Amino acid sequence: MADMERDLAEHEETVKKAAADKERILTELNLATQIQEDALPHVFSPFPKRTEFSLYADMDPAREVGGDFYDFFLVDEDHLAIVIADVSGKGVPAALFMMVSKAILENNAMTGRSPGEILSSVNETICANNQSQMFVTAWLGILEISTGKVTAANAGHEYPAVCRAGGHFALVKNRHGLVIGGMEGIRYREFELFLRQGDKLFLYTDGVPEATNGSHELFGTDRMLSALNRHADESPRDILKGVRECVDSFVGGAEQFDDLTMLCLEYNGPVK
Repeated sequence: MADMERDLAEHEETVKKAAADKERILTELNLATQIQEDALPHVFSPFPKRTEFSLYADMDPAREVGGDFYDFFLVDEDHLAIVIADVSGKGVPAALFMMVSKAILENNAMTGRSPGEILSSVNETICANNQSQMFVTAWLGILEISTGKVTAANAGHEYPAVCRAGGHFALVKNRHGLVIGGMEGIRYREFELFLRQGDKLFLYTDGVPEATNGSHELFGTDRMLSALNRHADESPRDILKGVRECVDSFVGGAEQFDDLTMLCLEYNGPVK
């Protein structure tokens, strides 16, 4: 009886300790989630005095924290940088790598260099100290606000989609570069696209086309474009809401396996 009482007491102590450890981990994960959310722009409209464009973005991690991120910021009065990226892996390691990658990318973008030069510099910095062997796919574009010209570079990321005013969304396919963190010495090609008044640019991570339903069927790019075109005449916020509703309807009750991140920008034209 004495042995049983002692074993029972030890078991109760073990259960209490496990419960306390679980509560501590959940508290820390909730805090990490809040820190990550705070690191991403979440005020819309972010530049209330700039009427030349409007945008909206959203990131929904598959776990408490994720590896996707988006960013946008004024490099100067006539140039807006737009970034969307996806870190390999999931959970806390991906989130930590995401925070580092985001800071390095923004610091390089603020130097005023071109997108290709920025991605090359970011790649060198990450490759120099990447013992975890993680990598990042990224699409970086710099909008010349006065003209609508977007100069962009792609490090292994999904193709963007563009909708001309009154038209339909379609993918803009340009050659990808290697993922950031994959190999030193990479140079990234640049390409240009021109936005006219009323045109929209849609960026996303692979969590959108690779969303999977209970039958293991992918949402796919075609469904994504169909969802975009169903809402093509709406605001960036409503376009993202519409796409997300289509994804959720397709997935149903299946578990979300990947982070889901989207950004949409509408070019309103230069100030007259």
